[in-house]
Amino acid sequence: MASPTDSDPNMAGGADPEPELGCVVEALELLLRPPGDRDSAAEAAQEPTLCPETLRKNAAALEERLSRAAGWASLSSLRAAVLSRNPALAAGAAGAEPGWAAACGLLVLLLCLKERLVALAAAPAAAAAPGAPPPPAADTLSAGQTRAVQRALRASVGLGLLPHLPPGLGPCPGPPSPPPGPRGARLLAAAAALVELARLPALGVPLLARHLRLLLAGLCVLGHGPAALCQGVSEAERARCREALQDILDRVYQPLAVQELLILQGLPKQSAPCPRAGLGPAPAWLRRLCGRLLSERLLRPNGVQAVVRGVLEGTGGGAGAEAAALDWRKCDAVAKILASCPQQCLSLEDYYRQVCPQILDLLHIQDKVTAQQFQRVATTTVLTMAREHPQLAERHLLQPLLSPLLRCSEAAELAVEDLAAGTMLVPEAELGSCVEDVLKVYVVGNDSSSLLLGSLQSVLGVVFSLYSFAKQNVSYLRDEDEALYQKISSEQCHVQSLVELLSHCQKSGLTGDFFIHCLKELTQVAAEDVVAPNPTVEPGGSLLELEQDQARQERKLLVLQLVAALCESVSDTVFTDIVQVQEFVAAVLQRACVSPARGPGAAAEAQTLAMAMGLVAALLGGAVQLQSSDFSVLKRLVPLLEELSHTYPEPLTQELASDLRIAICTHGACAPGTVGAAADNVLGRKPGMGAQSPAGIPSGAPSPGGSRAPLQHRHSSPLARGEKSTEQSTGHEPSATDPTPAACANSLAPAGLQGLLVSAYDPQPPARAAALRHLTSLVTQQDPEALRLQEKLLQVFLENVKHEDAFVYLSAIQGVALLSSEYPEQILPILLARYECPVQGTEDAMATVTRMKLGEVLMRVTRALGDMVFQHREPLIRAFLRGARDPDGALRASSLSNLGELCQHLGFQLGSIVQEVTCCVTAIAQTDPKAEVRRAAVHVVVLLLRGLSEKVTEVLRDVLRDLYRLLKHVVTAERDGATVLHAQLALEELDTVMRRVLFPPQTLEKKIVVLP
Repeated sequence: MASPTDSDPNMAGGADPEPELGCVVEALELLLRPPGDRDSAAEAAQEPTLCPETLRKNAAALEERLSRAAGWASLSSLRAAVLSRNPALAAGAAGAEPGWAAACGLLVLLLCLKERLVALAAAPAAAAAPGAPPPPAADTLSAGQTRAVQRALRASVGLGLLPHLPPGLGPCPGPPSPPPGPRGARLLAAAAALVELARLPALGVPLLARHLRLLLAGLCVLGHGPAALCQGVSEAERARCREALQDILDRVYQPLAVQELLILQGLPKQSAPCPRAGLGPAPAWLRRLCGRLLSERLLRPNGVQAVVRGVLEGTGGGAGAEAAALDWRKCDAVAKILASCPQQCLSLEDYYRQVCPQILDLLHIQDKVTAQQFQRVATTTVLTMAREHPQLAERHLLQPLLSPLLRCSEAAELAVEDLAAGTMLVPEAELGSCVEDVLKVYVVGNDSSSLLLGSLQSVLGVVFSLYSFAKQNVSYLRDEDEALYQKISSEQCHVQSLVELLSHCQKSGLTGDFFIHCLKELTQVAAEDVVAPNPTVEPGGSLLELEQDQARQERKLLVLQLVAALCESVSDTVFTDIVQVQEFVAAVLQRACVSPARGPGAAAEAQTLAMAMGLVAALLGGAVQLQSSDFSVLKRLVPLLEELSHTYPEPLTQELASDLRIAICTHGACAPGTVGAAADNVLGRKPGMGAQSPAGIPSGAPSPGGSRAPLQHRHSSPLARGEKSTEQSTGHEPSATDPTPAACANSLAPAGLQGLLVSAYDPQPPARAAALRHLTSLVTQQDPEALRLQEKLLQVFLENVKHEDAFVYLSAIQGVALLSSEYPEQILPILLARYECPVQGTEDAMATVTRMKLGEVLMRVTRALGDMVFQHREPLIRAFLRGARDPDGALRASSLSNLGELCQHLGFQLGSIVQEVTCCVTAIAQTDPKAEVRRAAVHVVVLLLRGLSEKVTEVLRDVLRDLYRLLKHVVTAERDGATVLHAQLALEELDTVMRRVLFPPQTLEKKIVVLP
């Protein structure tokens, strides 16, 4: 390489900075030159060992070059100035010990390099030539110079810092350390020079990235170590070392500082020797110091994340990071650290106030691999803090975590009229993040402590409302009476959502417990009706009393609706053990004792009571193998059966109650004939078969667990039939009277069915709605008489669809939809004909509303048919396309909404008809004068994309470009905000699908091909 000896020897102070900078780097290379004439660049990767003789020769060669070579005069004068400011380094460089002399020489040259870099950075930058890229900064090092500087830093630390560290901070094996006398002074000189170099980014970055741990160890010894390790170091110098230690820890990347401090802290004294990656066991004073410094890192802003990253980021990424995510022990250890208050913290309250917000922030890390680690740490920390200090955890963790839901819960007590227009209680993004955090802590954490469950109890109503709201779809059923419709539909949606949630909890017994609770509430309702049949007619009642009575009536209706929905949805497996069966029967018997069957609902009440008593008889008759503990549970029914045997007005029921009481008290040893007859009736056995084991239940097999043993499936499912009877009972609907309550039947007599058909035209809406719902239940139960009159039932339902009362027409809609799903081939053509061509002679407004109701019926049928809707694809789409061209805007919007949901259900079965749908939607979205119609047209595209998912490119390949252009046009030109939002959602859906198609997830597959 060219030597800078050709430059002017009289040049001093940097008239030409480039040769001088090259001189400094060349001097560094000269000091570290390996023995022989080998190229130092070729040796950079091998890092040859320098023996003392080589170091001595290199130092002599450098001195000769500085004194004689032309162009090195400026470096010689600069080196002399640095030596004059650092007498310890000057004395070491002139000493006889080769290693320490070489270290001092390297540190002096690096300090010279620092001064030249500072001077070059302060000089004005050269102007770039026109059209040329800007030149690099004047203090920029080339690649070769950077390698030489890194090698010089490595040698300076290895020769000047490492040998003078006390045992426990340096490596276990190694050359003998210098005597204690000069150790402190030499360590101070080397550490002070390295700290000075670290202040310049060009030198500090490679120094702190590779040698931070040893530099921290040296500063810890000088600033905080025992006096015996710091001989020759004054107190003022030790104070400056403490300041330098804090400064370096504050400036470096905090997770790196945490990692190095943890390594320095090491394991306890009783651990195996050399546990810290080549370092000896840490002394006690260093462990205490590192613990305090780590606590200071934790208490800094974003200190929690720094500590977590410092512990978990040591895996190196890739597969190592995934392995760390699975290492739950490491995450739990970090969580214990975060949950423990450091000693230097003022109080536990202050620690929680400072750290808890940062712990909650760990739940919001976006990186997938890191998020798994951080979420585990955050969840475990929250649970640990909740167990150790529940009050502080609730104040600083759980309440901030649930804050958006709590604000919604508090606002739920306000009336909508009290809120100003445009009031936003909680932003959607904040609410969504809160729900995700609740899932991570409460569900994934899987801790059933009383504090967590109690804190969640106050927001369960809001969470359930969100769940119900998320399951709703846009509906254009009608324009008028929107408030009433919304109230009814929201209540029905809440009930359906609750029943759906309970259907997933049947194995745990929660569904059965809730059902029994509703039955007990029903008994209380019956008792209130007996005491005060109609309190609203009392004269002189105040407005407050009227409001309280209205609240009671709403509560009664809610209880009835819940019981009916539970009977329809989860009745087959609602009870899981004998205890729940006993509580269910006790609730029925209690209601019969409080309110004996009288009036129009007497037959249904008697049927429910007979079912409950028959269920007990079935248990005693062999439906389940009973143990002694089961009889202890059944004996709780004895007082109710005794009361019923004396007070019930029906003699046969009195006799059966008395016989059941005897059979329970004798553990089945004495079972009169009425008990066996009732059991045969419930189980569907022929009389005289006795207590044969039902199908699927091995005779003589004891049920483990005593009274809490799970019930096996019963023959012909008596609970299912019984709970259907409960629904009939709770509704107080008219049915045929039966003189014998024990004679339970699943179908009504023809006279009873005729009575329901007559009640379906009752002038009172409640009676009409009750009759319609009862007829619907008959269709559900496949009643043969009702199915024989399906045409008459269809006519009744369609007539009531036109009714103005929401409860009536919604009940009729449900009945038509259920009947159509059972017989689509016969009934769908009738519905489609009425939807396309309304009945002549009716008012336009009434006809439009009726057609929209029929559209709702068609969509319910579509959902019920599932994949079978493909057979009726063309007539349904044709009907909705015609409705989309209707003069009435509401009907157009309703038809488009139905069309979108139908396309979502059809998915890839759309076929060539997608061309017609696309043309219709495009034309309406661009030209329709009604904003709600344009909005519905764009929503069709959203549903179409969601339904097709990854099949979009196959099914819509001919129209995908047109749909994309339509959406872009709507986003840029549409004035209605909701329509633009629908278009943006469609574009996002399309973007997601296309990304999955263009960039499929990489999977490793092994293919084995068998050659012929």
